[in-house]
Amino acid sequence: MNEKEAKKPIPTDPKLLELLVCPLTKTSLLYDADKQELVSRAARLAFPVRDGIPVLLEEEARHLEDGE
Repeated sequence: MNEKEAKKPIPTDPKLLELLVCPLTKTSLLYDADKQELVSRAARLAFPVRDGIPVLLEEEARHLEDGE
């Protein structure tokens, strides 16, 4: 597997994304396919999606910068 194949995003099921909510605020999440993240604007966090699986743990989330 070359480097380009390794970075290719794995598709996430759109129906699954409709059901998921932020574990902290219980608000909807926005999917950022380029960054492979689920974004909670209410919590100001971005949760990673690894190998097509959302990781909805606060300790794994990235804090959003101003303007994100």
